[in-house]
Amino acid sequence: MHRRTFTRMFVAAALATTLAAAAGCSDDGDDTSASGGTQTLEKITYLTSFGTFGRDSYAYVAKEKGYFRDAGFDVEIKPGGGSGEGIKQIVAGTAQFTPIDLTGGLLAAGGPAKASGFTAVGAVQQRTMAAIMSLDGYGITAPKDLEGKTLADTPGSVVRNLFPTYAKLANVDATKVKFVNGNPQTLFGTLAQHKVDGIGQFVVGKPTIEGIAKKPAVLLPYSDYLQDLYGNVLITSSKYAKENPEKVKKFTAALLKGLEDAITNPDEAGNLLKKNVPTADPKSAAAELTLMAPFVRSEASGVPVGALDSQRVARSIAILQGSGQIQAGLTPEQVISFDLVPNA
Repeated sequence: MHRRTFTRMFVAAALATTLAAAAGCSDDGDDTSASGGTQTLEKITYLTSFGTFGRDSYAYVAKEKGYFRDAGFDVEIKPGGGSGEGIKQIVAGTAQFTPIDLTGGLLAAGGPAKASGFTAVGAVQQRTMAAIMSLDGYGITAPKDLEGKTLADTPGSVVRNLFPTYAKLANVDATKVKFVNGNPQTLFGTLAQHKVDGIGQFVVGKPTIEGIAKKPAVLLPYSDYLQDLYGNVLITSSKYAKENPEKVKKFTAALLKGLEDAITNPDEAGNLLKKNVPTADPKSAAAELTLMAPFVRSEASGVPVGALDSQRVARSIAILQGSGQIQAGLTPEQVISFDLVPNA
């Protein structure tokens, strides 16, 4: 009787030890692995398009909701400095993914520098959100009013780089408009203090500047004259895309899932941004996302979120060539990996 009791105790203790070890392995897998604890997460650096405003909060949504983790990635999100800077960091390998304005990418690839080494793999916005932003009382209500004014923007910004094309179509003498340098985090304050007459900005920045300046914003959207242009697209390096096509597709899908959640529930997205960026204003962030939603969801029926159309891109190239901003010979395929674009 004593021997049977001892045997039962020994078996129970061994079973408990085995279960505890298994549970411990499972817990470790949750922290370092994806897809059931069998795949090590790949560390990725993601740059936002421009600072840490509401328009970029979808990346934080994808991270907080585990979409990146489920796709196999451990993502560090850092604030970006505009299209030009984003391209530089992607090509240099200091970041693996970032959104840039597609027009900025076309200008970089087709301009004198003929930038290469990056490729777009999905759309964030189906129409450009680029605009000149001013405030009520600053003397700007129409494009022609820009002549004789001073505007601030970051070097390499798509708003700044595309201005000559916009000016030509809007009948503005670009030589009479002065640009000075700024950075993503100080542009709003520079405008609110009337140190400049206007800034390069996306249309979704309207609620943020009105909250800072306490007066109505004036917007001159580029899309009034440049209707074929896409907005932001997700890019990665050409090398990474060629070597890791399935990983690119998984990352893009995870990010776009966060994007759809963000524009569907902007209040939640604003709060998740605040959780990661303590200085963020969740209400302004939600307002930006609400304004951004129509740019993400195409007005044309049947066009899914993230899609890119080669014919539209070709028309964008033709517009830029017609204004003399890019040279002949650039094709959509030189800037976009259509085989990696969602629903391609």
